[in-house]
Amino acid sequence: MADYLGKKVVIIGLGLTGQSCVDFFLARGVTPRVMDTRVAPAGLNKLPETVACWLGSLNDDWLLDADLIVASPGMPLAHPSLAAAADAGVEIVGDIELFCREAQAPIVAITGSNGKSTVTSLVGEMAQAAGWQVGVGGNIGLPALMLLNQPAQLYVLELSSFQLETTCSLKAAAATVLNVTEDHMDRYPFGLQQYRAAKLRVYEQASVCVVNADDAMTMPVRGADKRCVSFGADVGDYHLNRQQGSIWLRVKGEKVLNTDEMLLTGQHNYTNALAALALADAVGLPRASSLKALTTFGGLAHRFQLAYRHNGVSWINDSKATNVGSTEAALNGLKVAGTLWLLLGGDGKAADFSPLSRYLSDNVRICCFGRDRAALAALRPEIAMQTETLAEAMEYIAAQVKPGDTVLLSPACASLDQFKNFEQRGDAFTQLAKELG
Repeated sequence: MADYLGKKVVIIGLGLTGQSCVDFFLARGVTPRVMDTRVAPAGLNKLPETVACWLGSLNDDWLLDADLIVASPGMPLAHPSLAAAADAGVEIVGDIELFCREAQAPIVAITGSNGKSTVTSLVGEMAQAAGWQVGVGGNIGLPALMLLNQPAQLYVLELSSFQLETTCSLKAAAATVLNVTEDHMDRYPFGLQQYRAAKLRVYEQASVCVVNADDAMTMPVRGADKRCVSFGADVGDYHLNRQQGSIWLRVKGEKVLNTDEMLLTGQHNYTNALAALALADAVGLPRASSLKALTTFGGLAHRFQLAYRHNGVSWINDSKATNVGSTEAALNGLKVAGTLWLLLGGDGKAADFSPLSRYLSDNVRICCFGRDRAALAALRPEIAMQTETLAEAMEYIAAQVKPGDTVLLSPACASLDQFKNFEQRGDAFTQLAKELG
């Protein structure tokens, strides 16, 4: 465990994660300074009076005077103030690095462009089904440092590329990069390989690397090695097996579960289940309890979730599809009896939308809203319409749908141009579906 006594610590960013960092240092006899570029960040009212706070901008004097900076994942290391501090020799870490220095139980570390929340939750459910004490958090649920407050036999962490950039002490018992597709290109000016490099940091010092046999970008930098276990739709140590109209999860040639027994549906969720099973096996969770968890896990809100069905029309909320790869995963293999009304829109984060074109067949209508609606509609103008808001698009769809049709919100974009977060966008979709449907 690290000793921070006598260190001058600055925390950038409040909110729940920033508050967990403040509590972490206060418990170790260190009073940090806190700064936030927002004027009224969440958690401000919970700061003790002894903690000095700077709001509305970064304080370069504080940063250059620090021994240790704990940066919020939302603060790019390329920011001039952080770059100047790094050049001056100041150590810059994130809350995950602090956690890894303290954790006494094995860690399962999960990253990827899509599916990581589902896989993280699944592994947590598998551990609980086995009767293990498990702490689940990171980029989902509780901030990692809050997990240290309870006894645990296993930690399961969802990690973003931003969090991995400031983490170097992670020694995962099992780690995975589920997939790599274009996302956050506004944060990575050197493109997809820069983003991928941040993701691949999860494999450094890992005992087992669970890689996606269908995505070469998930392989370690030097290629597959003896630490690697693979999963995939058709190939891999863990793969899907199609037999007599059923799809089975198969492990090294052995059929272990018929997907008909699972509540989750869709090929992307079946491969998520394979990845979770591989991670669970890697850390010694009993196979029987892991399979039991796969039959009872109903999925996470806003992730390909049936929001409403009425008059033969299904309204599906996949608001968590905040990038192109996630929308591709939803559309891949999707079978619809009638017309698919696809809602696309929001802030595309400088992404290339063209990979979606192959899914836009003649039985699809795309309804584009929000900031990047014009770029999305340009994918196939003859089947597209544009509105400013999600509500306007749904009103248009509601007047057109027929029995057998499916309305899918899978926006391929972030929500922040018009909503607080993807959850609020998904809730708005669900409410409107019930009102209009």
